[in-house]
Amino acid sequence: MPRTEEANQRIRDAQRVKILEGARKVFASKGWGATMSDVATAAEVSQGLAYRYFPSKKAIFRELVEQAVQSNLAILQHVLEMPGSPGERLKLMLSKTFGDRGERIEFYQLSVRALNEEATLEEFRLLLRKPSQAYREVMKQLIVEAQASGEVRSGDPDQLVIAMTACLIGLSRLALSGGEYFQKHFPEPELIRRMLDPKTASFYPISHIQPLTIHEGERYTQNNE
Repeated sequence: MPRTEEANQRIRDAQRVKILEGARKVFASKGWGATMSDVATAAEVSQGLAYRYFPSKKAIFRELVEQAVQSNLAILQHVLEMPGSPGERLKLMLSKTFGDRGERIEFYQLSVRALNEEATLEEFRLLLRKPSQAYREVMKQLIVEAQASGEVRSGDPDQLVIAMTACLIGLSRLALSGGEYFQKHFPEPELIRRMLDPKTASFYPISHIQPLTIHEGERYTQNNE
């Protein structure tokens, strides 16, 4: 019996998702330099099929950038609308940000590359800058409110936002070369949140933290694989 149009549509939707998942992995690791051939290989489809769903590399990259933007905005919207204290909402924000070891890290890898690589088209940078700025502003707002309620350590809120952002960017970059070791030992969101805990402030002064350079992070990962 021939398939119904509804069944055919489900197959097409599944293929499209599969291609996007492969593309997300490829662009997260290779940036704008990735090709449609790379995408097809990662998605385990023919290059012709990839082009059937997306007419160009630009088209599929735009779809991924828009997904990344919508994902970030959805987190912010949920955090702003949920009940609870500022500290509880900040905890949720960090949990949503750091909690997914696969898709979300790839989104951030893709975003970091798109914002920093010279080859990236300016239109994609513009798409990503606004939600990135909004994310930092919401985090700062919650930190300031949570400091007032005693749920977050005292200190310059901008400095704390930078520390949290640096963690996210650092984890995204380490994920590019970390492989199985990185996935196995990816830090839990609660571990990162403790950097803001007033109870640990005297043990972990932000001003004394020396961040790893990219090369030092890669050497650390390689030595522990």
